[in-house]
Amino acid sequence: MALRWRQCAGLQRSTVKWSRSSSSVPAMPNCDFKPQPYSGRSFMDTMKLRKDFLSPALLTYYKKHVMVNQGHMQWLYDIEGNRYLDLFGGIVTVSVGHCHPKVTAALTEQASRLWHTTNIYLHPGIHEYGRKLAERMPGNLKVCYFTNSGSEANDVALKMARIYTKAHDVVSLRNGYHGAGSANLPFLSLSAWKPALPQAFGSHQSMNPDVYRGPWGGSRCRDSPVQTLRECNCMPGVCEANERYVNELNDLLVHSVPKHIAGFLAEPIQGVGGTVQFPKDFLKRAFDLVRDRGGLCISDEVQTGFGRLGSHYWGFEAAGVIPDIVTMAKGIANGFPMGAVVTTPEIASVYESFLTFNTFGGNPLSCAVASSVLDVIDEE
Repeated sequence: MALRWRQCAGLQRSTVKWSRSSSSVPAMPNCDFKPQPYSGRSFMDTMKLRKDFLSPALLTYYKKHVMVNQGHMQWLYDIEGNRYLDLFGGIVTVSVGHCHPKVTAALTEQASRLWHTTNIYLHPGIHEYGRKLAERMPGNLKVCYFTNSGSEANDVALKMARIYTKAHDVVSLRNGYHGAGSANLPFLSLSAWKPALPQAFGSHQSMNPDVYRGPWGGSRCRDSPVQTLRECNCMPGVCEANERYVNELNDLLVHSVPKHIAGFLAEPIQGVGGTVQFPKDFLKRAFDLVRDRGGLCISDEVQTGFGRLGSHYWGFEAAGVIPDIVTMAKGIANGFPMGAVVTTPEIASVYESFLTFNTFGGNPLSCAVASSVLDVIDEE
């Protein structure tokens, strides 16, 4: 989330030592960027407009609400000129910095040439970006379908898996979040986000393999710089918690679904559910169980993709697996509305059996922005 700091003119990179018990606030590093003065509506007028004309479902963080005026790389500036270090990144979306100059230049150039045209016609951007994105995918994940959001990407992936396998049942994990649309709602396993509506049949949730809050697991159960302090009996190469959570998934497959299923949908690290990392090898074992029943494995990379984990381009790579379908959004275009589904040519071919169309998916503007984001990630 955004952290507010006092403006400290003339300070060099901070040498102030700080501890939880310290009352002093460490100084921020210098930043030569000067935000444009704000001259728009007042805070109170804006809050009234929000109350009168926007959905009451919109969340507003902090007791004293932040009204943002401008962004520059890792910094945000409010209407009073206060500078914030943005650790939230627009809900894990600003992947290469606010108004990154290379991304801004790509958007500006494309906007002066062509904003929108139907994908029934050809335009260079979608084809070039499809190639660049596929080059960063392992295995035979080479065919792209572009959408406008992660929810829409997961909708497409679920439909694709069900058509390809000629099955309907899909397994996911409790505590998972895959969007809140009608098709995604059965796989949204967080009660605070679920309206009291009938849920579509064919969705099944297995126990969440959470070694921090779950019934099993402890400090030796996952590959992470952050570990729970809870002790466990796991030994090198043998994770008891993983075995128990895998058994829970297997029990669900044995008792609650048909012998042939459509797939398994999971985030490599759960985002909305609290940054939950699974035990070592859980996803490998889960993928094997699902594929034994003819299901496809879908990796929801909406929050973990595009280098978000630091060591790999994709979260599933850190887990040592290759899914059959990958969904992505958020960091794909640094905050510009875009999503994508990437799969194999064989699975993608099922979409030829009926007419499908996406008005805005892969439009010239989004592809220009997303292409420049890939360049920045590789360069910087």
